Parts: sequence; C-alpha cells; structure tokens
Amino acid sequence: MLRRKFLKILTSGFAVFATGLLTPIKVLAEWNQAAFSAKDFDTAINAYFPNQQIHESDQINIEVYDEIENGAVVPVKVKTNLKNVKTITIFADKNPNPLIANFNLTPSCSGFISTRIKVSEPSNIIVIVNDNDKLHMTKKFIIVHENGCG
Repeated sequence: MLRRKFLKILTSGFAVFATGLLTPIKVLAEWNQAAFSAKDFDTAINAYFPNQQIHESDQINIEVYDEIENGAVVPVKVKTNLKNVKTITIFADKNPNPLIANFNLTPSCSGFISTRIKVSEPSNIIVIVNDNDKLHMTKKFIIVHENGCG
C-alpha cells in the first residue's frame, strides 16, 4: 500500500514537472530577438512595433521614483484606464538594451502591472499600451545614480 502511494505521488509530480518544462518552449517561440537585442531605442521600438503609429496619451500613469540610488532594482507600476488592454511594453531609452519587458494581458485583466526593472543611467521610462490594436505611449524621466545594467 505504501509503495502504491509513493508511485502515485511520483507520477503526479512528474506530470507537473513535465508540464512546467513544456511551457517555456511555447513562450520562447514568440520571442522577438531583434527588438530585445537592439542596442538603441529607435531600433528596438521599430523592431517591436514595425510600421505602427504610436500616439501620446495622458491615460497611462507610470509610478516610479523620480530619483533612484541604484538602477539594479527600480520598482515600476503602470496603470491605465484604457479599455481592452492587450499588452503593456516598457522601454528605458538609455539602457544598453532599451526594450525591458512586454506583458500580455487577457481581456479579463485590468490595465495594471507592477514589476522591477534595471536602468543603466538617467533615462526616460517609456510605456506603450496596446488597446484595441491602437498604440498609446507615455514617458517619465528618472535620475539614476548607480548603473544597474553593468
């Protein structure tokens, strides 16, 4: 009886483990190598949003400190009242690789993310929100005293 319980736990644990291993393969299939490895902001934004118009918006709020002591850990919150938010993308224009992150949201999600990023030097934090296939952008300048990307 003990042996059966052990085997049952072992096989269910393996199934959970195997499922976890297969998920990253699917995620990597959607990786935009050109955008994430770009060395300047213009190249990154053009690779990630090719031939798309991006409109400035006051409906996106970036919560980040104005001045950061150590750029290795910069807490950032992004909120928007836009409806049907599909993605929230974060750039830091002076980073060695400006495209920092992209968050895919489901229709049931509100337009909010909270994360920590690395910033190399005083930069604009630029957020682009995809709402009903329209791109909206806002930015906020922050001062960084210690390089977080080196």
